[in-house]
Amino acid sequence: MPNAAVSAAKPANSDSEELRPRVLIIDDEAAIRESLEILLELEGFLVETAPDGEQGLKVLEESVFDLVLLDLALPGQSGFEILQAIRARHATLPVVMITAYGTVQNVVEAMHHGANNFIQKPWDNEKLLADIRAAIGQHRAETENVQLKRALKQRYSFENIIGKSEPMQTVLDLVDQVAPSRSTVLVQGESGTGKELIAKAIHLHSPRRDKPFVPVHTGAVPADLLESTLFGHVKGAFTSAVASKKGLFEVANGGTLFLDEIGTMAFDTQAKLLRVLQDRKFMLVGGIDEIQVDVRIVAATNADLRQAIRDGRFREDLYYRLNVITIELPPLRNRREDIPLLAAHCLKRFCEENGLPLRTISPDTMRLLLDYSWPGNVRELENVIERCVVLSTEETIRRDLLPDHLTGRNYAASLMEHSPDASLFEIMEEIEKRIITDRLETCNWNQTEAAEAFRVPLSTLNQKIKRLNIEIRKKSRE
Repeated sequence: MPNAAVSAAKPANSDSEELRPRVLIIDDEAAIRESLEILLELEGFLVETAPDGEQGLKVLEESVFDLVLLDLALPGQSGFEILQAIRARHATLPVVMITAYGTVQNVVEAMHHGANNFIQKPWDNEKLLADIRAAIGQHRAETENVQLKRALKQRYSFENIIGKSEPMQTVLDLVDQVAPSRSTVLVQGESGTGKELIAKAIHLHSPRRDKPFVPVHTGAVPADLLESTLFGHVKGAFTSAVASKKGLFEVANGGTLFLDEIGTMAFDTQAKLLRVLQDRKFMLVGGIDEIQVDVRIVAATNADLRQAIRDGRFREDLYYRLNVITIELPPLRNRREDIPLLAAHCLKRFCEENGLPLRTISPDTMRLLLDYSWPGNVRELENVIERCVVLSTEETIRRDLLPDHLTGRNYAASLMEHSPDASLFEIMEEIEKRIITDRLETCNWNQTEAAEAFRVPLSTLNQKIKRLNIEIRKKSRE
């Protein structure tokens, strides 16, 4: 136990909650956890605790921390093993080891495994706090230094791409490296992660920046029209071809063609796309003359193309042509430290668009945003912030403006409270409507994607949408 009394009075702390240092305590002794938690909270820290290493690692993946206080003697996996697991996932996160057995061998081994410091029980409160502040301060200084160097190299110059997290900086480094080339790029990531923004960044930082950037959502164009959309057609090529028309390859000549949802492309069209990638030539639908083009291809998908190859839905030779350089976009749940930046960016944007004074997000609301898993990624976060701005009547965005699924409010209970005379059938129907609407919003109103998420046929989902009178909204761009 500590040998200095814990003060009973909390210090004044005007900092907003999201800016206060966050510490995770992993210790199997409840008295130790409670003592450390009280000490740190009274000093202005935000604290979470875990009784063992397994729980600690789980908490660490769900939230962002500035430092971990880790006990050496833990049940199950030892503190050294947990330290190795932390280092494997969070290479630079400060970790301070605490133990009642402060032998030279333990100290050496802890430092060998990447501990920043080693504290022996019983500890001195003032020294412990000083060591914690020093470790957090050094980590923040090093992080800011890295960010400054990246800024000087224009890592933040990518328009509308927000992110200081290590996963996003890795993506931006790769974009910066591949943009000047003419190589084909395949951008992979879940829906809503910003694949089109990455494609635009590649184009804008390439020698083709003054030429067209032409996006096409291949999944949104009917299969029988996609070939004509891409390659164009001559008059009379098919019934509705009343005049000749350029395809998007010609429109994008000299620039970049962005093929979104490439995994949905029909097999026959895949073969023709492969020929363009190989020879830089194609023919109009119904035409006989070859057209030469100089187009860079950036393709994107949220599907597993290797599985599609195994299922016979995607050409293996096309996959290797597209997969010259792959950029993997991390889901938002894997870069939680970017959530405050993204939320602030969206808040400013939607306040300006709606002619409102700039709002702020309360610490309690920010905590809910940080703790949510964001299955719809950045797009879902944008939708939530827009909703909050539109519904807000005060300068501060509070938690009651968030959708129910972020706050944990029981929708069924709320429905019964406001509609006490509703029948069980009416309540169940309203809940089903709410669930389907929430999923559609998460999937940017893409019914095919929502049906896949629900694991039901698209026809079944469409029937429910019609029966429940769900209004389908216009899709927004990533």
